[in-house]
Amino acid sequence: ISSKRSSSFKRAIANGQRALPRDVLLDETGLGIYKRFVRYVAYEILPCEMDRRWYFYQHRSCPPPVFMAAVTLTQIIVFLCYGARLNKWVLQTYHPEYMKSPLVYHPGHRARAWRFLTYMFMHVGLEQLGFNALLQLMIGVPLEMVHGILRISFLYLAGVLAGSLTVSITDMRAPLVGGSGGVYALCSAHLANVVM
Repeated sequence: ISSKRSSSFKRAIANGQRALPRDVLLDETGLGIYKRFVRYVAYEILPCEMDRRWYFYQHRSCPPPVFMAAVTLTQIIVFLCYGARLNKWVLQTYHPEYMKSPLVYHPGHRARAWRFLTYMFMHVGLEQLGFNALLQLMIGVPLEMVHGILRISFLYLAGVLAGSLTVSITDMRAPLVGGSGGVYALCSAHLANVVM
């Protein structure tokens, strides 16, 4: 995710400076829950006060940040379905039926290309699922609100794909489950925002 702004974005900021209030966003009072969340996202993601004010006053809730929420919800549903079917909630990968799933990535099944991405819906246990879901919602949703669904979905899926390709090269015997590759990509994007 680049810190470079397009010329149209710069012109909009320059033209909008006169229309924006000069006070700091943190001094805004009487805000509803959603506007306070937008202010939090602006301070968490954007590096410059002018960008924060522009984002706060121009932000619209349409389209909503649905990608990270949809991925997280799908991961939870898949985990619950496999947990109920196998009657096992921890270390599901040790169950032979779990490894026969068409979603799990194993280097021996590289010919089935969908597995390079679908393993992100499977998880080992509650700890891995909880950690990934928490980070996806805490970091992914604010990033998606600022940068949009296309950029964040591409970033997340690129992280998932990089994880499966790395395992395919480094460990030919290990199965791979979990959305950790995408979560690490989101954390790296957030770190890039903080540095900028």
